[in-house]
Amino acid sequence: MPQKAFRFGVVAGATEGGAKWLATARRAEELGYSTLLCPDSLDLPTPTAALAAAAAATTELRVGSFVLASPLRTARAAAWEAHSLTVVTEGRFELGLGTGRPEMRQQAEELGLPYGSGQERLDSISETVDHVRRLDGDAHTPVMIAAGGPKARHLAGLKADIVTLAGGVLTTREEMAEYVGEIRAAAGDRDLELAMNIWVIGDEIPPWIRGFLGVDAETLVEHDSLGILRGDIDAMAEELERRREELGISYVSVNSAFIEQFAPLVERLTGK
Repeated sequence: MPQKAFRFGVVAGATEGGAKWLATARRAEELGYSTLLCPDSLDLPTPTAALAAAAAATTELRVGSFVLASPLRTARAAAWEAHSLTVVTEGRFELGLGTGRPEMRQQAEELGLPYGSGQERLDSISETVDHVRRLDGDAHTPVMIAAGGPKARHLAGLKADIVTLAGGVLTTREEMAEYVGEIRAAAGDRDLELAMNIWVIGDEIPPWIRGFLGVDAETLVEHDSLGILRGDIDAMAEELERRREELGISYVSVNSAFIEQFAPLVERLTGK
């Protein structure tokens, strides 16, 4: 398939109040990022409210969930929220969906919802996409699916517009290439955008990211992890181009902690 042009996103939660959140949205737009992506957790403001505010504070920035966890809503409720955001942002919303991390079990219980089996959570994602397509009518909400396991990769190939490669942080390039092959096989002739979130830019990991990943920078480097991007701007640009050539990854997101550090790459590669 022809290579897609690069675009870039920033992952951020509205954790420090409205002014900080809106400043992040405006800065992402100023720096040329395509999207502002918001995580989903009961510990954070709901993505629905946060993303609507971010879109209202900007003019062209796209906004997206990264990702709505299927245990925290019924499929119909998730579709309702997604279609509503498509309407109020005038088509600037991208719906990210995933089965949720293990801690979502407790959060689902707080909401009075079942956590469900792995298959049930995947079925909920599939149903959400179907509901969104029905609600959208002539509109089209782009759907991203976080594809970590083989069943998720198959579903993403069948129904997603964007697939985030969500393997473990120590997944090898060879393994990732196999995952991409599975997704492409399921997609057939459907046109997909492949995405990846990069956890670390440079040689130092912020403490909270280090705790989340459970590995240090040295381990990432030793394993040639795709979760880290290092070197000068030329080296990092070359590495991103390699990933697009070998894996088809053209949509790259980074944590807001690296929004300024990563900006030169956004300027150099966006649209190319």
